Amino acid sequence: MTLLTPMRAEVFAAYLDASVAGYAQDNIDAGRWPAEGAAERSRADFEDSLPQGLATPDNYLFEIQDGALGATVGYLWFAVVVKHGLRSAFVYDLEVFAAHRRQGHATRAFQALESRVAALGLSSIGLHVFGHNPGAQALYRQLGYGVTGINMIKQIAKRGD
Repeated sequence: MTLLTPMRAEVFAAYLDASVAGYAQDNIDAGRWPAEGAAERSRADFEDSLPQGLATPDNYLFEIQDGALGATVGYLWFAVVVKHGLRSAFVYDLEVFAAHRRQGHATRAFQALESRVAALGLSSIGLHVFGHNPGAQALYRQLGYGVTGINMIKQIAKRGD
């Protein structure tokens, strides 16, 4: 059994540090950011998105719990976003710890997420997945998510290089 439980305050700082580092690396790996300054850019993005930490309105941070083990096996963060008068959920982060992957926790966490989103009166869940993460892409397709757009990039050598 997989459960979503509100993230504990004592867990948040470690979660934030690991997520900032992971997001910086994902952006480097995707070719979106140079390594220099990536950690600072990532930290700034998190501070913009969670200015009040766990108390930031319309943001929901959870620990993914394995009910049988009684242990945290990952994290899930989503927010209610309003764009053009439409309210929806947006998943900012999903992390299942390496030792607990391929056991169905992500699938069951997303199933629990759907119930929470519906209870908030929202009718859709959006998310972003990096192009270099085919495992996540496959998971989201399996869960019924469809592609709404594709961002692409081409690196151009600077003059004088």
